[in-house]
Formats: sequence, structure tokens, C-alpha cells
Amino acid sequence: MDIKDLYALYLRTNGISTDTRKITAGSVFFALKGANFNGNKFAEEALRKGAEYAVIDEKEFYIDSRTILVDNVLKTLQLLANYHRKQLDIPFIGLTGSNGKTTTKELMKAVLSTEYKVHATE
Repeated sequence: MDIKDLYALYLRTNGISTDTRKITAGSVFFALKGANFNGNKFAEEALRKGAEYAVIDEKEFYIDSRTILVDNVLKTLQLLANYHRKQLDIPFIGLTGSNGKTTTKELMKAVLSTEYKVHATE
């Protein structure tokens, strides 16, 4: 499945989740891996809890047609997020650094929201 097809599927669902404890009905579960966990192991649980689809990258965890097998779940999620952002004709601001990100974000949000519709992380 290419990113355009995955994006079309995403648009028909209720969002994305990477944590089975926070699954919402009709969402797409992305089975991310970490140093101490393998999200592929939770794909079945995600579907049982109401996820519409589960995106995995290990064939042994394939369940049925609701399971989408990709080469790399993290890379696929990144590509999907990038594709989604490019569909929106809006400015995008990213903050990086070791200190002051939260303060800067909150100040920018406060100033910009007086004139524009603003979205910022919580």
C-alpha cells in the first residue's frame, strides 16, 4: 500500500493511535517499536479494542485484511504525517533546542492566536 492509499484510508477513520491503552473506535493503530517493546505484539489487542486497522512490520503478526504490513512502521507513520502536512496550505513552525521550547511555544501561541487560528502541542 502506498502513502496515497494509506492517506485515503486514514481520512476514512477516526485518527491514529500508537498506544493500545488509548485506542479509539475506528482509529488506525501504528505498531511502533521501542527499546523495551514491540508494538506488533499489540496489533491484535488494538483491533479487538476497536481499531479499524493495524499497521505492522512483522509478517508473523498479520491477522486479517485489517492488518496492513509495511516495511517499517515508524518510517510509514513519518511519511504519512509528512504527506498529510503537505495537503494543508498553512504555515508550519517547529521549535528545537535544549532550553526554552515550551516557553517560546506558549508565547508564540498567545501572540499568534490573537490574529490566527493556531494549533500547538499540549
